[in-house]
Amino acid sequence: MNKRLLFSTIITFGVFVIFSCKPKVAPVSERIAKIWTASSVKENGTEVYKTGGTSNTKPGYSTYKLDLSTPPNVTIREIDGGTYTGTYSVTATTLSIKGLTPQPTGTGGNLDFTITSLSDEGTNLVLTATTPYPKTGNTTNTYTLTTSN
Repeated sequence: MNKRLLFSTIITFGVFVIFSCKPKVAPVSERIAKIWTASSVKENGTEVYKTGGTSNTKPGYSTYKLDLSTPPNVTIREIDGGTYTGTYSVTATTLSIKGLTPQPTGTGGNLDFTITSLSDEGTNLVLTATTPYPKTGNTTNTYTLTTSN
């Protein structure tokens, strides 16, 4: 009986140690605070840009940059070369950009996104706009972004 109890205790302790040693995942606010570039962009569900793609209908996305590296400040470089600065806030599921200057056409200076996915390592991010974007013809855009830092 004592051997069984000892064996059960050892097994339970071993399982506890194994499962409690998982690395902690940094909070969204830390994983998102980077400089992001577009690897794929969909407008109304149609892919218009993919890194290395030969049939991109909007190759300008190759210069798109979303700089969230100095919270709460944000800089966006759009596909038309325009650069916008403002501030951002983030929750587990949303990215809100406010006070962009100059104001991107028809936005009132504000952009809101759903964080569709963010890798645990913070190297891949998928954002989906919550409203149509006037600068792209009132399309609802999904950005698949990557970072090297």
